[in-house]
Amino acid sequence: MNSNLVGHSLQPDSPDSRSSSSAEKRGWVKVVAIAVAIAYLSLILFVPSLNVFVQAFKGGFGPFMDNLTERNFVHSVQLTLVIALIVVPVNTVFGLCAAWVIARNQFRGRTFLISLLDIPFAVSPVVAGLMIVLLYGRNGWFGPLLEAANIKIVFAMPAMVLASAFITLPFVAREVIPVLEEAGSEQEEAAKTLGANDWQVFWRVTLPNISWGLLYGVILTNARVMGEFGAVSVVSGNITGKTQTLPLFVEEAYKQYQTQAAFSAAVLLAGLAFVTLVLKEILERKTRIKEVE
Repeated sequence: MNSNLVGHSLQPDSPDSRSSSSAEKRGWVKVVAIAVAIAYLSLILFVPSLNVFVQAFKGGFGPFMDNLTERNFVHSVQLTLVIALIVVPVNTVFGLCAAWVIARNQFRGRTFLISLLDIPFAVSPVVAGLMIVLLYGRNGWFGPLLEAANIKIVFAMPAMVLASAFITLPFVAREVIPVLEEAGSEQEEAAKTLGANDWQVFWRVTLPNISWGLLYGVILTNARVMGEFGAVSVVSGNITGKTQTLPLFVEEAYKQYQTQAAFSAAVLLAGLAFVTLVLKEILERKTRIKEVE
């Protein structure tokens, strides 16, 4: 009897028991990973975002709307929209041209050109603003020439446009290049064979193939332009009522202890971010559906 007990105790675990133990461990690991992810997102995203809305509406809906109609706030929104209306079309055209050249041609320096497109991702926005000041400021390389011509770049609209354009330079090109490479050039060559000119090929063949990627790049560009702070802060001077964009208004209002006004403007920026995420998700789903078809 004792030998049977000893023999039984030395028998290895059955495959079923080992698999159930392994599944239980995987379940615990999954639960812990999800809990850590939720806790982390709560600390850096959910709780701060909730606090912005709480602070903005702390005094009620009426004071919130009053803050949105305040003169300096309205001017900052208008200036932000004007910059976006200038930068987004310019970078869209540039991104399309750069994407077509890179995707449709093999040439010496192609890799270097692609690397140049990524410079705004690698360079700090503050450094980008400083470069513009060193070039176009009063003591910059072109400063004396611009001053002689009575042209003001730094601490004015032109420098803010330049800074925003530099920061958002890669978005359209980076979204369109892989779409063009995946689509190939067979349809374009077939259209040319049938007698279509370059513009007809672009409007009727190329543009429909890249439409979702192009829209995605435009949305990202617009969101970044409206939310840019670092580079614009350096080149604008943050002059209230003159060179103050919406993100700069948030900072200045908070510094001046206008807490609710700052959080009200932040709610507007948060709304822009939410709309961007929704449009991004719609475009990604449309792209996946198109790929399946």
